Amino acid sequence: MQQKKSIYILGIESSCDDTSAAVLHNGKVLSNVVANQEIHTLYGGVVPELASRAHQQHIVVVIQQALAKANIDKKDLTAIAFTQGPGLMGSLLVGMSFAKSLALALNIPLIAVNHMQAHILAHFIEENGSKKPPYPFLCLTISGGHTQLVKISNAFTFEVLGETLDDAVGEAFDKSAKVLGLTYPGGPLIDKYAQLGNPKAFAFSKPKIKDLDFSFSGLKTGILRFIQKNVQKNPNFIEENLEDICASIQNTIVEILFDKLEKAVKQTGITHVAIAGGVSANSSIRKQLLIEEKNKGWITYIPKFEYTTDNAAMIAIVGHLKYLDQQFSSQNISANARLKL
Repeated sequence: MQQKKSIYILGIESSCDDTSAAVLHNGKVLSNVVANQEIHTLYGGVVPELASRAHQQHIVVVIQQALAKANIDKKDLTAIAFTQGPGLMGSLLVGMSFAKSLALALNIPLIAVNHMQAHILAHFIEENGSKKPPYPFLCLTISGGHTQLVKISNAFTFEVLGETLDDAVGEAFDKSAKVLGLTYPGGPLIDKYAQLGNPKAFAFSKPKIKDLDFSFSGLKTGILRFIQKNVQKNPNFIEENLEDICASIQNTIVEILFDKLEKAVKQTGITHVAIAGGVSANSSIRKQLLIEEKNKGWITYIPKFEYTTDNAAMIAIVGHLKYLDQQFSSQNISANARLKL
């Protein structure tokens, strides 16, 4: 397929609590602006109504900044890509509505993007020195809302080999952090304290789930009961053992993930393995993937930190690939909070 000389894609991401806009030129990032919503820290989690209101406040400014940083005018844009789902419906509607209006005003193609597909295909953003996984490859997609093992045969053919039956791995991190009295989002804080602790200090039961599926609800309950039991005996238990507790929780979660990932490699025979999603920023998961590469001969792919959490560059790269394949959306398309991969 012949590539047009200059393809400028504006990506818009608004699936949860980050408003983001990015401009890609022929797959290369010219800008990737993200506006975070700190208000949710007060509530210990994302409040959907507050999230959608904040998107409305941020979206115009964020898109203006993205265009300015890319040093282009909106009239230079080739197409507009937006997150169709999955995500919070109110948040999705803000990004979709803006994308529709701008595409209509500029008379350029509109491209709907699956948020989970974008996390995976972020590996195909053109970066100096970056390596792209060849097809087929496996991807462990881990975030606050999803935990999936996916086989990717090409840019538009995905097969979910296994997924969580209840809670996502990111939720397990955040809820465990909440039990420990840490602020939201707690996952990065568990990672921070875990670096200083003993990962074998405390043992937590790992769920026995068939095939390649995951479950984290039982682990969350086990951690809660463990903390409650020990705090009853010693009110200072958390304070005195915080680093070891965090290290032990993180070690258990990493073992759960990699037990399934190793099983998927054996079942499929695919040794090209990638990680994606917000939780792929976790230092222990990144280290373990490199260990597996050395010990088992896997070829691994780890995204840059700025492309792990929700961002519009990953939406724009899917928009770029879909543009090349002429996969455009009509103005009648709807947001889908439960959109499947």
